[in-house]
Amino acid sequence: MKKIRKSEQEWKKILTPAQYVVMREKGTETPFSCAWDKFGEGVYHCAACDLPVFGSEAKYDSETGWPSYFEPYDLENIEERPDDFMGMKRTEVICARCESHLGHVFENEPTPTGKRYCMNSVALKFRPAKQKMKRDKKQQKDTEIAIFGGGCFWCLEPIFSRISGVLDVTPGYAGGKTKNPTYEDVSKGRTGHAEVVRINFDPSKVTYKELLKLFFSSHDPTTLNRQGNDVGTQYRSIILYTSRSQKEIAKNVIEEIKSAYENKIVTEIVSINEFYEAEEYHHKYFEKNPEKAYCRLVIAPKLKKVQDKHKEYFTEISENVYKK
Repeated sequence: MKKIRKSEQEWKKILTPAQYVVMREKGTETPFSCAWDKFGEGVYHCAACDLPVFGSEAKYDSETGWPSYFEPYDLENIEERPDDFMGMKRTEVICARCESHLGHVFENEPTPTGKRYCMNSVALKFRPAKQKMKRDKKQQKDTEIAIFGGGCFWCLEPIFSRISGVLDVTPGYAGGKTKNPTYEDVSKGRTGHAEVVRINFDPSKVTYKELLKLFFSSHDPTTLNRQGNDVGTQYRSIILYTSRSQKEIAKNVIEEIKSAYENKIVTEIVSINEFYEAEEYHHKYFEKNPEKAYCRLVIAPKLKKVQDKHKEYFTEISENVYKK
């Protein structure tokens, strides 16, 4: 996302005094002083740059005196940063485009996502549904991020890295609470993280729904916390969505395919909180270690199975890797 940079003098000309104190000096408005109380359908935008940051369907009354939401409009439109001001350990929420302060996010809340985005009303601008901004072609995203976990990330990386429209695939850890986990930490099953892959793709060439189709073909989504001989919560089937749209698409795809499975699909669908990139030796593991037993006996057959079923999506078909 292209950043908006302005001098503080320029911001003072754009923002009201109250907005400037909150958004540029990281102030906090008095509770229960909200200038509006909109619960109708619409979108809340950053008051400084007009970027959509929260949707009305995620707004609820937390009885705290500040506007509260359980998830952002799009995870790419906000950024979270540690905030230790006055000795209080909190997580600040800022606009991803202009880096203006919006409020804070709190964990372990009684909401569908377990989070409460506590915002300052002066930092937001409400636009009713009939006035929603319509994205034209120039506003459409050039790339999108998908994050999936379905067993060992060594298996998923070579599958998605061969898909037309996928720009890069990064193995890592997500879905847990431990900060900056190592492979050893995750392997012990105590971090809550799953082994996942972050897929950067061009939605004009391959859609999120098509990637989900490949994801479900690449593993068994009905086995809880295991894939084959890989057992543990780190190997669970999980989809970490980055937007409300991805969440709905994932739910719809599972509804469409569930009748094809004898057992219940146990795939988790959760919002991505933080992605931690795996150590370098995990990157392109299959390509670097084709003769290792796990690569020959587990990864190669799985790759061949998905390629045979979905040849139309692959940019390269590797036949030689299946020799044992």
